[in-house]
Amino acid sequence: MHLLNLGILAHVDAGKTSLTERLLHSVGVIDEIGSVDAGSTQTDTLALERRRGITIKSAVVSFALDDVTVNLIDTPGHPDFIAEVERVLGVLDGAVLVVSAVEGVQAQTRVLMRTLQRLRIPTLVFVNKIDRRGARYEGVLRQIAERLTAAVVPMGTTTGLGTRDARFTAGPGSAALDVLAGQDDDLLAAYVDGTLSAARLRAALGDRTRQALVHPVYFGSAVTGAGVAELMAGIEELLPAAGGDPDGPVSGTVFKVERGPAGEKIAYVRMFSGTLRTRDRIPFADAREDGRITAISVFDHGTDLRRDAVRAGRIAKLWGLADIRIGDALGEPRKADDHFFAPPTLETVVVPGPGTDRRALHLALTQLAEQDPLIDLRYDEIRREMSVSLYGEVQKEVIQATLADDFGLAVGFRTTTPLCVERPAGTGAAAEFMKEDANPFLATVGLRVEPAPAGSRVGFRLEVELGSMPYAFFKAVEDTVRDTLEQGPHGWQVADCVVTMTHCGYAPRQSHAHQGFDKSMSSTGADFRGLTPLVLFEALRRAGTTVYEPMHHFRVEAPADTLGALLPVLAALRAVPRATETQGGGCVLEGVVPADRVHELEQRLPGLTRGEGELESVFDHYAPIVRGTPPSRPRTDHNPLSRKEYLLNVTRRVGG
Repeated sequence: MHLLNLGILAHVDAGKTSLTERLLHSVGVIDEIGSVDAGSTQTDTLALERRRGITIKSAVVSFALDDVTVNLIDTPGHPDFIAEVERVLGVLDGAVLVVSAVEGVQAQTRVLMRTLQRLRIPTLVFVNKIDRRGARYEGVLRQIAERLTAAVVPMGTTTGLGTRDARFTAGPGSAALDVLAGQDDDLLAAYVDGTLSAARLRAALGDRTRQALVHPVYFGSAVTGAGVAELMAGIEELLPAAGGDPDGPVSGTVFKVERGPAGEKIAYVRMFSGTLRTRDRIPFADAREDGRITAISVFDHGTDLRRDAVRAGRIAKLWGLADIRIGDALGEPRKADDHFFAPPTLETVVVPGPGTDRRALHLALTQLAEQDPLIDLRYDEIRREMSVSLYGEVQKEVIQATLADDFGLAVGFRTTTPLCVERPAGTGAAAEFMKEDANPFLATVGLRVEPAPAGSRVGFRLEVELGSMPYAFFKAVEDTVRDTLEQGPHGWQVADCVVTMTHCGYAPRQSHAHQGFDKSMSSTGADFRGLTPLVLFEALRRAGTTVYEPMHHFRVEAPADTLGALLPVLAALRAVPRATETQGGGCVLEGVVPADRVHELEQRLPGLTRGEGELESVFDHYAPIVRGTPPSRPRTDHNPLSRKEYLLNVTRRVGG
């Protein structure tokens, strides 16, 4: 029996969780199919998920499919919870992408498919809801080929579309040959000379599917069960088994963290290599002590069972790792993409309600940030304010409800604002030397700041000899540079720059007398951590910085006769149309719009298009704010913009 870690992904309301329920019922894991509307599904266990009828947190459930053990991971479909999907993608062997036979390919479907293709995750497509009125076959296949991928193979035909008697009959027919022959000259030659067998064609389909070069498409209904048996056969036959040597070096990835009844951390891990055992000590993350595993549960036969060990290929829950975080590598780290999807582009201040204790709120938000690092909790000690990063407005509702339900804390929010960044406008350099220029620190630091290409984040380099002072001091400077750049001159994170250390110096323990220092004094890491922000901000001041706001690419499909009403609204939202295409009675409008205006566009679109408009938006780039005063963000640090204020906050040695 081999393993398969399978993800179920979809645009919200395509029927992803309902399909999960049908699969679990079909293999005997559950006796009765739960209802999303009734809040009785197996994988939506949060009270809020049951109330709203949407998936918010990924959930794992295991079942046997003949000789395959499937760990099925149900993921959120709403774009506000795309970070939860991101964490799951890195642990999958294969995926099923669910599309609605009524609505067709929707905005989130395109985002998901692009990412699945980039990561080369073998993917089957399941077109759900063929029993619903308005269900389509040819039209949806055409949309999949045009909007998702041309390499699709319909695995059968449908009858009775739009009725409770809708059925799916397996048999890929000539479609498989057309797609596969275009990728394989030998297969084409075998067909031409009449030696191509059905078995060889089927084997070629499996091979190309496992390489993520072809995507078989099944039709069916999670409600009636039509097409589900055929999909299950495809999962078993066409998707690859989990790899990994159980006797190799330990390597795993944590993709989810939750809290148990006693407040203990529970880490969900996918093992890629080796075997973890109870009482093992395992390294994870940088500069932290090894963690000791106190208990293991392995997913198997519909539940998670306590075991003494977890082997390569499996997914397990681990106890005992108090400092574990989502994304941590256990043992040997794997090469991985930092982010599959764009980071959050919005933020809001969390406002405590009447009677809500601020310390309790801070603790609760800290725990939520453990489960979703992209929440990025930010605490302003001066104003005693807490802010969180967001993908959208629904995420605010979920945070609010979670704080109320799980922690008994009432909160509100301020208006959502864009999460800007700063970039150096030019090159700037500065340096401060020991015992010169009123420098109160036993350290010499010189830094140069230069712009770097968009998307390159922050680079740190040395123009001084690595052996010219203890490595710990260089590390203190680099770490402080990265921490300081979290808040630039305007308060936003400084990105896409290179910082070069041009000068360094320290006071060793044996050589103070001739320098005029007390013999008991020598440089420490604190000196370099204290001086670096002052030097860095002087370099930034000389370079100058530009504030950039996040921009989304949008695509609107609407009736052509509504274009006249749409354009003035887009202009008022500072959207910039870049392409317009009219097709019959419809039109497609593409362009860019500020991230903080997307929600308003979503709200206004139905009224402008008689309810027929569809909006797809995704983060595209950061654009410079060139008009008016750049937006600023309140500082939460010791403010290196003001030397006097900074030194009063950081050190009492303000003489010089």
